[in-house]
Parts: sequence; structure tokens; C-alpha cells
Amino acid sequence: MSTAVPIVLAGARGHGRWHLDNIRRLQDKGIVRLAGVCELTPLTPAEIPEGLGAPEQSADFGALLDSTGARIAVVCTPIPTHADLALTAARKGVHLLLEKPPAPSYAEFRRMADGIAAAGVACQVGFQSLGSHAVPAIRALIRDGAIGEITGVGGAGAWARAESYFRRAPWAGRRRLNGVDVIDGALTNPLAHAVATALALAGATRAEDVDGIETELAHANAIESDDTSCVRVTTADGLPIVVAATLCAEDPDDPYVVVHGSRGRITYWYKQDRVLLQRAGHGPEEFEYGSTDLLENLVEHLADGTELLVPPAVTESFMRVVEAIRVAPDPVQLPDGAWRLLSDEDRRVVPGVDGLVAAAADTLALYSELGAPWAFTTAHPKEVSP
Repeated sequence: MSTAVPIVLAGARGHGRWHLDNIRRLQDKGIVRLAGVCELTPLTPAEIPEGLGAPEQSADFGALLDSTGARIAVVCTPIPTHADLALTAARKGVHLLLEKPPAPSYAEFRRMADGIAAAGVACQVGFQSLGSHAVPAIRALIRDGAIGEITGVGGAGAWARAESYFRRAPWAGRRRLNGVDVIDGALTNPLAHAVATALALAGATRAEDVDGIETELAHANAIESDDTSCVRVTTADGLPIVVAATLCAEDPDDPYVVVHGSRGRITYWYKQDRVLLQRAGHGPEEFEYGSTDLLENLVEHLADGTELLVPPAVTESFMRVVEAIRVAPDPVQLPDGAWRLLSDEDRRVVPGVDGLVAAAADTLALYSELGAPWAFTTAHPKEVSP
């Protein structure tokens, strides 16, 4: 491409710092140019990576899009602001990279996605795991019958977050703030990739692919939302998808998705782009894949029509899960005896939860079905009509 695409980044602190570094990487390749930064408090020169110059800054997103002539906006702001900012950009003909989760409710998601479609702009949702070349490779293995008939998909995320993580912003760990949905839980934000990737590998990305959703939501930390939770999605074809997550792991490890088949399994560590194929009559085979950056893919889409990897339609079933969690009863506070504080790490741990998370992904069972003593009060079936 002969001309670098001007970009405005909304939300440049926190996870937004990753976007600044990525924009710098693509700017060095001559693909994009950081034209503006939208923050309530302007970035200091020290907060702007070397080589990005002095982009225009403003707290007024719409005005900044106008003054910079931006063609793409990267939106990495608090979850409740996503839909309105995305629609502001769309109305101005500005294309979007929208951080996940794209919205805090299915209604907000539809309002956003329909408005973007009506405006005729492109939108990419920031599920970077779906940019991995491992995803089409796994789909090909499934299609070719490498592990026989698919019997279900599991996902496991055993992570750790300090108590300070839940104090990083007013909306952190909240289900609602000032009457507005936030839904910042383990399954909907930090481990949302596990949910979206499991749905994608199951071939169940559209809203009509979901027949029912069951949730079990709990928290050890002093928050509103869930930090230890699991969900079972039953697809329209009757396939079970179970994703279990915790931010209170004893020994945190990389999350993964596992596709179960009648003659084997495929495990995908999505942060590593690493795949393990285990099947009857063969030794284990391991593969590593590259990944396509989602912002780069969006630029290529605008330049030559390259297919978008994660348009909003690919996240419909994920948003059904967000909605099920949103309308479920509030997560249960785990009793004092179910967790302990690691004071030197400023974090709460749920003893035994690492094994529970792995077992849920392995057996496609919920925490309550695995006998977790605290889980019987957290189970909430939620049927979702297509």
C-alpha cells in the first residue's frame, strides 16, 4: 500500500498500551500512521512509544476523527462505551477495530452491529486468537475426520489476578455501574478468548447456532462479577461446549481449548498458537502456527477486499453467552473456607480449582457436576431461543 492509513486510538492506557505498540510496529512497516489518541487525560510524551511522534489528542472522539481524517478507529475503552463509540465512528465512515467483548448485552451488540452494517463500514472484533492460522488448520483436521466424530468442545482458563486488578478502574469486576451493564467477568473479558475460540472450533459462531446455555457463576474476590465460573453451551446440533475459567488459580497456566472426538482429541493453546493432535493409532503430533494481526487484516480488507477474520457476525454466539451471564442471578460469593489469601502476591486462591477447570474441559461437565462443594448454589440453567 502506497499510503499509510491514518488511525485514531481510543483508550491508550491499560490494554491500550498493547495497541500503541502494535500500531508502532505497523507504522514502521509503512502500513498505518497514528493520527490521534482519544483519552480523557492526554498521554504524556513518555507514554507514547518512541517513533509514533506527537499524535493529536482530544477527549472528544468524534471531533478527533474529523480533525485527523482517520480511516480506522481502534476502540479499547471501558466495555459500556463500545457501542456508542463504534456507532460514532461508523456514522463518520470510519472503519473499526473494536476490543472484546464488543458490548455488555446482546441488545447493545445488535444495535452496534446493525448500525455498523447500515453505515457500510468494516468492523473487526479484537479476538486475536481467531487470527491464528491454527484455527483453520484445526477446522481442516476436523473436516477430514482426523479425530472421528466430534463429541464436544472444552475450554480451560486457570489464571491469577491480584486484588489490585479489580481496583484498576471503576468498572472492573462490576456487573453494572450507575445502572449501566458492564458484565466484566472471567468468561466475558479476560478469558473471553477461550469462549469465542471454543465456539469457533465447534462451528457455532452465529446466534442461531446456540440452543441453550447453562451458567455457574461465583467469585472469591470482593467483587460483583464472577472470577470463578463455567458455562455450557448446547448447539443447535446438540453438541456440548463447556468452558471453565478462574482468576484464582493456584498455579496459573496458559488457557486452552480441546476438541473431543470419537477417535482422539485436538488441544489448542491459543496464546501460543500451539496444537497437539492425539488420535487412535498414531503417536502425538504437535504443530506451531503463525498468526495474522487483526489490525493488519483490517487494513488489507480495506485495500484489496481480503476477508475480515472477525466481523461482528462471527461473535454472535459469544454475545449470546454474555447475555446469558448478564441475565443470570448475581454470582455467588464463595464461603471463606473455599478460598485463601496469598498475601505476598496480593491475590485470592481457590484450592483445587485448577483441577476443576481442567476436569470441566476434559469431561464437558460443570463445576457442580464435578462435585465442587461450593458450586451447587451457583448453577443456573438459562435457555436461549435463537
